[in-house]
Amino acid sequence: MQKIIMFFCLLCFASNYSQNTISGKIVDENEKPLEKSHIHISSKSAVSNRNGVYSINDIPFGPTKFLISYVGYQSIDTLITVTQNQVINFKLKQKAERLNEIVIKHKDNYYNNTVSEQKIKETAIEKYSSQSLANVLKEVSGVSILKSGSTIAKPVINGLHSSRVPIYNNNVKIEDQQWGVEHAPNFDINSAGKITVLKGASGLQYGGDAIGGIVVIEPISIKKDTLFGKVLTTLESNGRGGTISTSLHKGNFCDWSWNVQGSFKYYGDRQSPSYNLSNTGNREANFSGDIKYIGKKYDFSAFYSLYNATIGILSASHIGNVNDLYNSINNNIPYIVNDFDYSIKNPKQKVMHHLAKLNYNFNFNDNEVLGLQYSFQFNNRKEFDLRTGIQDSKPALDLNLITHTFNADYKLVNGDWDYKLGVSSSFQNNTASPNTGVRPLIPTYDKVDAAVYGIVDYHFSSDFSVEVGARYDFSSIQATKFYLKSRWDERNYSPDYNDFIIGDFGNQWLTKPQFVFHNFSASLGAQYSFGSDYDLYFNLSRAVRNPNPSEFFSDGLHHSSGMIELGDLRIVSEKSNKISTSLQKKWNNFAVNIGPFLNYIEDYIFLKPVGFETTIRGAFPVWEFNQTNAVLTGIDFNSQWKITKYFQHKLMISFVNGKDSTNDESLIDMPPLNINNRVQFNKKEWSNLKLEVQSEVVFRQNQFPNNNFTSNIVVDGNLVPVEIDISSPPQAYNLLHFSSDVDFKTSKNSFTTIGLSVFNIMNTKYRDYLNRQRFYADDLGRNIQIQVKINF
Repeated sequence: MQKIIMFFCLLCFASNYSQNTISGKIVDENEKPLEKSHIHISSKSAVSNRNGVYSINDIPFGPTKFLISYVGYQSIDTLITVTQNQVINFKLKQKAERLNEIVIKHKDNYYNNTVSEQKIKETAIEKYSSQSLANVLKEVSGVSILKSGSTIAKPVINGLHSSRVPIYNNNVKIEDQQWGVEHAPNFDINSAGKITVLKGASGLQYGGDAIGGIVVIEPISIKKDTLFGKVLTTLESNGRGGTISTSLHKGNFCDWSWNVQGSFKYYGDRQSPSYNLSNTGNREANFSGDIKYIGKKYDFSAFYSLYNATIGILSASHIGNVNDLYNSINNNIPYIVNDFDYSIKNPKQKVMHHLAKLNYNFNFNDNEVLGLQYSFQFNNRKEFDLRTGIQDSKPALDLNLITHTFNADYKLVNGDWDYKLGVSSSFQNNTASPNTGVRPLIPTYDKVDAAVYGIVDYHFSSDFSVEVGARYDFSSIQATKFYLKSRWDERNYSPDYNDFIIGDFGNQWLTKPQFVFHNFSASLGAQYSFGSDYDLYFNLSRAVRNPNPSEFFSDGLHHSSGMIELGDLRIVSEKSNKISTSLQKKWNNFAVNIGPFLNYIEDYIFLKPVGFETTIRGAFPVWEFNQTNAVLTGIDFNSQWKITKYFQHKLMISFVNGKDSTNDESLIDMPPLNINNRVQFNKKEWSNLKLEVQSEVVFRQNQFPNNNFTSNIVVDGNLVPVEIDISSPPQAYNLLHFSSDVDFKTSKNSFTTIGLSVFNIMNTKYRDYLNRQRFYADDLGRNIQIQVKINF
């Protein structure tokens, strides 16, 4: 009898706790599948495949919590009684609000399953509303900043920058003469809706020359029938100025939608912890807007943006003689320190960038689309120098760059296969104004580009996919340039390039250099999910970058940097061969991402300091472009730990080792090891109060080449030979930052956010190895920032 009772109890127990399988499909309002939707049932979780299908086993009987979520859509949180194996489908509705965030693609395939992502939320963009695109991207491991003073910055991805990191604004490659280190991207961060960074030779539909990576900027896109906007005001103590940005957005799923945005910045001199950084103010007045019509089978859009900035250059960086440079390096104080001033004097930059775009997409069906796009860009760059007897309003460099581009892209999804095919072409003209009274650093030139690419993606299963891509690029560049005969002979251009000479003008040759390139790029990517929430990403890529006009033709004083730069007609294309992987693991309250990489670059191009040259303007350091074979290795590490309901910890570590394999020495301008720790507190019950303390540790760069040289300086009226130390990196430093914000509901449909941030809380004195003006002055001191954002 006891055995019968025991058997009956076990039978009841088994029936109550037997497991079931729940499956189904996740779609949007138009019945389109939502791939990678997150499904949480009881303690189990899954991600939908490319057809929106999911399946979860071992679900017990009884009332069970279901949570379905997808980025940009309203989540479903409900209770369903499970009685057997069931098929349960869900339809998600799009959110009305925008998705302002930065997405970091760790691998090399944009918008594809073979990438790993990190996201920086809207608050990160807004916190840096007054700063640059590079400052925002620094929020991600593996991204550093290459600076020229306090206001000019550009991103460095895994040790590479400038032409190796093309930037795309609304699917248009920004052409703004940003070849030079001191040429920041002409872009207003306040106009960004989402920004994506692809590390490595990636996104072949964008280009085959992205040896370092690609930055893709997208404006806000709203598909719901809604109207909203915001006004964001930022006031800062360092620079005693501020920024105001306002935007208005009208969305619609079908029919017309539009966006408008504008910003204005006004700052005076910045300050280091010990002194004023004279002539470092800046002004900006920016605008962007677009209009879009969405039909059932097609959509059409038009976009325009204007970036207009005046940027002061640190007065002490225009040294003019060897004594000033030697004293600046050894005395650790600028030789020019004036009182605070809002005026911007020479040296300075004035840049204006116009971008206009027309785009048309036709959907043959849900799985097939053809996109056509034309874009026009006009960029004017003026650089003003300190010149005796010349009007301050007359630039020493005046460049006008015009670019026309046409793209056609075709995408097809056929079962487990994805296909992307495309062609592109562009024509570019750069005109150097002859009215400056100075031989232009960059000459007048014409450039023609054409390309074709193909990418195939196959999904073996929902856990494993492989992508293969190839691209061919044709490029031709022809310049019109005067060379001093002394420079021509110094560079030993005869007899190899005598056929470029078309005229004899006394002490100058008139030349027409022309170069033609045929490049092939390719990539192989894979993604594999295994175990318990493990994701492995792998990418192997080959990319080729042609020399830019600066590397070819630079010949003279770069006025905004106070350096003489020398290009070389012998420079050939760089060839990058990169292997990168990323391993991601998620637990309930902890996630980690580890991404090592190895990049072997044949004919790596870099600027090398070689000495001083005396001109009628003074004595200036000389940097010339060189080539070598280089090996870059490194690792990026990210972790997020939800300590409690209210506290969270974030850790980012980045390390890059750059080696000149030809000469067996370190590469110049490689970012040092840096560790970023953050502790965040967020309690929604307290008006969504957010507090964050951040520690930014930057180690000393102990791996660097010795480019020191000997020169004569004047001591007590006599010439004395001394060593000019321009190689030794500055000491390590640790900066502490604090930020906070709180929300207040001001009406039924609007709320206000008030934020307080303090950068460099301890007013730490430091110099950054990646700051080209570190020879002359310290970096920024404490900066108190107050922000008020009104959403309506």
